[in-house]
Amino acid sequence: MTFNIYDFTSFNRWIDEGLNSFMSPTWALITEMAIIGIVFLLFYAVVGLFLVYAERKVCAFMQNRVGPNRVGPYGIFQTIADFIKLLMKELVYIKDSDKLLFNLAPFIVIIASFMALSAVPFAKGLHAIDFDIGILYVIAVSSLGVVGILLAGWSSNNKYSLIGAMRSGAQIVSYELSVGLSLLTIIVLAGTMQFSEIVEMQRNGWFIFKGHIPAIIAFIVFLVASTAETNRGPFDLAEAESELTAGFHTEYSGIKFAFFFLAEYMNMFLVASIAATVFWGGWMPFHVSGWAGFNTIMDYIPPFIWYIGKTAFIIWLMMLFKWTFPRLRIDQLLTLEWKYLLPINLVNILFMAFLVLMHWHF
Repeated sequence: MTFNIYDFTSFNRWIDEGLNSFMSPTWALITEMAIIGIVFLLFYAVVGLFLVYAERKVCAFMQNRVGPNRVGPYGIFQTIADFIKLLMKELVYIKDSDKLLFNLAPFIVIIASFMALSAVPFAKGLHAIDFDIGILYVIAVSSLGVVGILLAGWSSNNKYSLIGAMRSGAQIVSYELSVGLSLLTIIVLAGTMQFSEIVEMQRNGWFIFKGHIPAIIAFIVFLVASTAETNRGPFDLAEAESELTAGFHTEYSGIKFAFFFLAEYMNMFLVASIAATVFWGGWMPFHVSGWAGFNTIMDYIPPFIWYIGKTAFIIWLMMLFKWTFPRLRIDQLLTLEWKYLLPINLVNILFMAFLVLMHWHF
């Protein structure tokens, strides 16, 4: 079997045929699921630790500091040391909390991001599931995370945690509208909700360029709304340290706090991945019409490198947002959504539908 870094379909087929050659179909399927689960767990841990390190370095750069530089070369092992510290910390149980819901909440948050991440295509043939309603699935399962946040705030029996959870609930429910409508704008252009087909349709040009002004507006709205939905600055009202100590996860410690901490960064990776896939062509290389030599050079770069590069760039933009703009008040945050982003989105969808109807897109 020849391993092809440009198309993982043959590699997946080789694994499937190999397992089925000495196992029953049922056990082969279970084994494949277990392998995918382990790979996602490792990927989750590695990406989470790297993003925490990257956030600290970007923050240090914005504030003219050095950042982590003691534990390992350039401080690259600092986040690993912090993770080990969190694993060793005592799990403190709150006397009057709802024990079942208090323990369940962090798992709901992290499972929701796991389920959403499974639909993201990393390269050609390199995705766990490829639903024909992929975008709808991601929107649906990612919204389950707010349930865990509300349970964490309420079950802690802490008024600051409850305020943080209620803020987060209002914020996520509000900004989910703009996230969904901005993706709906691209669905109108693509005519499908399946991620692999959306990427394939961008072979001759990314939607951010093919969709004209409506696609650019949809991307900007998606970036702002998804930053708010993931509770990142300047929209981090649910975790406002100066007002609510740590917000909805104030009473959590040890590994359970680490789950909330890790889920925030994985949600940021998730929304950046969706933006890169839907607006920037996913794993598709950058092509310029008429530049055959340039396009050939771009095709030599492996697809997953394109995907990782686009995702990293969008994550970098989201980090710049956090360390550039001051935190909004809760009334400003909701006003931005209901009075500005939502009307812009509704008009933008009509604009995109008109362009598609008139065949004025590329």
